[in-house]
Amino acid sequence: MSELINDIKACRICADRFARTATAHQPRPVVWYRPGARILIAGQAPGARVHETGKPFTDPSGDRLRAWLGINESVFYDLSVVSIVPMGFCFPGYNDRKADLPPPAICRQTWHDRVMAELGDVPLTVLVGGHAFAYHLGSKFSVTDTVRSWRDHAPHVFALPHPSWRNTAWLKKNPWFEAELLPVLRARVQEVLND
Repeated sequence: MSELINDIKACRICADRFARTATAHQPRPVVWYRPGARILIAGQAPGARVHETGKPFTDPSGDRLRAWLGINESVFYDLSVVSIVPMGFCFPGYNDRKADLPPPAICRQTWHDRVMAELGDVPLTVLVGGHAFAYHLGSKFSVTDTVRSWRDHAPHVFALPHPSWRNTAWLKKNPWFEAELLPVLRARVQEVLND
């Protein structure tokens, strides 16, 4: 394990911030990456269930994401194959209305450039959600517009909406996503895995 990974796991920079949330939880960075991985999944931040398990995407969102990628859990959680680097390594908590808080910018500012440098060139990057789009693509467009322009970044980068159940209506409204983007993404995943 690298020194950087150990430093991130020990991070408590947001302890006061998290203590003030409706969940009043302690930081628990979920670090799931290794240099040399073939696929990078750049997400938003761990949810409450992932905060408990310490393993990313151990929820229905993860099931949907794995289906989108066309891979099973054993491939998804193989650190030599897939690295998962969220924009915030800790669960940000909920606000008073039980809505997810965004990943704190301080996490990205403190760790991300160093993590990306340590990862090096990754053949395939899968961006999940607007915060990842902004960092990796510099995108200032809506999630829909960024995902719709997927051909501009393929085959090395694919931008996806968050696989949360909350986005089921979005998927129904945008059938091109499953019909056009996902088959190309799955083929690219297999190409990278077999390379």
